[in-house]
Order: sequence, then structure tokens, then C-alpha cells
Amino acid sequence: MTQIGLRKRLYTQMEPTARDKTGLSPFNLFIVILVLLSFLALALETEPTMGDGWMRAIDVFNVAIIIIFALEYLLRLWVAGENPEYRGVRGRVRYVCSGYALADLVAFLPELLWILLAPDDASAQIVMVLRVLRLARLAKISRFIPAFDVLGATLSRAGQQLFTTLAMAMALVYISAVLLYFVEGVGGQQQESFASIPRAIWWAIATLTTVGYGDVYPVTPLGRFFASVIAIAGIGMVALPAGVFASAFSDEIRERENAKQERRERALERRVARIEAAELDEESDDDLR
Repeated sequence: MTQIGLRKRLYTQMEPTARDKTGLSPFNLFIVILVLLSFLALALETEPTMGDGWMRAIDVFNVAIIIIFALEYLLRLWVAGENPEYRGVRGRVRYVCSGYALADLVAFLPELLWILLAPDDASAQIVMVLRVLRLARLAKISRFIPAFDVLGATLSRAGQQLFTTLAMAMALVYISAVLLYFVEGVGGQQQESFASIPRAIWWAIATLTTVGYGDVYPVTPLGRFFASVIAIAGIGMVALPAGVFASAFSDEIRERENAKQERRERALERRVARIEAAELDEESDDDLR
């Protein structure tokens, strides 16, 4: 009974949906702080002016974080049995394959295996890959921050429209690159920057996204005319997905607020019903007396 009670208490601390109170539990707040500190350590590791003492301290800190995340993963695997969906062996396998569990695993396992099994003379490429994998720790804290949930729901809601605008943008990029290839690369002054369609694609992307680096540009009158039309079209291509996302974001926020208001109203109705039932009981007791 003590073990079951301990697992239940840990589950309410580790699973945000199991808490009656709003906000982060002390345990999850500790994990969020560790993730943010690990990102700070990742940034400091790339600073060449950091002294050897600081670098050794950062290495020790990273090892400590890896150990803590490994223990956290085992604890979450243990307490997952409090959820009926993850009970038993099959339930645990289902939990291990879930998105958050995979993010928890990637957050520490690659570096832990490297520390335990790999030689000390690590290549720069492998160290870079291990550092990049630390970005998976961002998914660890996404379960605790409602903004990430809203963002994911918004992307899911507007996924088809965003995919359509992306397909239109890719088509426009390719058409623009082909036009400038024939105008500037084949005809005109036969610029080296437009000597092939893949080279012209770089200019098309920089122009249609309104970045306009200026490293590649048309010089013929016809090329500049097409470039002007393409640049104006690029403004619309940037604004279109932004409008789609903003509309879906607004709808998602409004629906969540409506659902929250409905929950408040239902809770108020239940409270009023309990009060009325209590008053009726008192009246019936008075009548009996």
C-alpha cells in the first residue's frame, strides 16, 4: 500500500493533467529550470573565450543533467501505470512509444551512451550532433507550457491550408527561377549566378521571402521587370500563410476560452444544485419536526 501511495503521489507531481491545482508542480518546475540551464550551458560551450575551468564545470554540469534526466525517465516509466492506458507490459510499451516519452529518451540517452561506451577522443562532428540532439529537451517542457499545446493545435487545425500555401510558394519559386534562368542565364548577359535553374532558385527564394540579400540580381531590363513582378508576388506569399495561421490561432484561443467558460458555468450549476438540494433537505427536516 505504501508503494502504491508513493507512486500515486509521484504521478500527481509528474503528470500535469493529474494535478487539481493550476501551474507547475515543484518537480516539473525543477525539470523546466534544468532544461533552460542546459540550453544556457550549450550556448556557453560554443564560446571560445571560456576558460578551461569553466569548460570543465560545464562538462560536469552536463553529466549531472544527463543522470537526472535518466532517473526522471525511469520514474515517469514507473508512475505511468497510474494511467489506465499505460498499465501492464503492453501499456508500458505504448508509453515508451509515445511522443513525450521519446523526447525524454532522446534528451539524455545518446549522450549517456557516448559517455559510457565511446572513447575520450571524440570527433568534432559527433560532439556537434550530440549537442544538436539536446534541442529535443525543448519537447520535454512543451507538455508543461500551454503555449506549446496551443501552437500544436493551431498547426493541426491549419495544416491543410498551410500545406497548400507552401505548395504554392514552392511552385512560384521554381517558376521564378526558370524565368530568370532563361532571361539572365541563357539570354541577356549570361550571368554566372543564373547559369542554371538550381543557382537561380537561390535568388528566387531570397526575393520571394522579401529578404533580398543583393548578392544576386538581374541586370537586363526584361530580367528586372520579371524580378519586380516576382518581388511583389513574394509579399503576398509571405502574408498568406501568416493570415492563415493567425486566423487558426484566433479560432483555437476562442474555442478554448468558450470551453473554459462552459466548464465554469457547469461547475456553478452543480454548486447551485447542491445548495438547493441542501435547502430542500433542511426544509423537509423542519417539516418533520
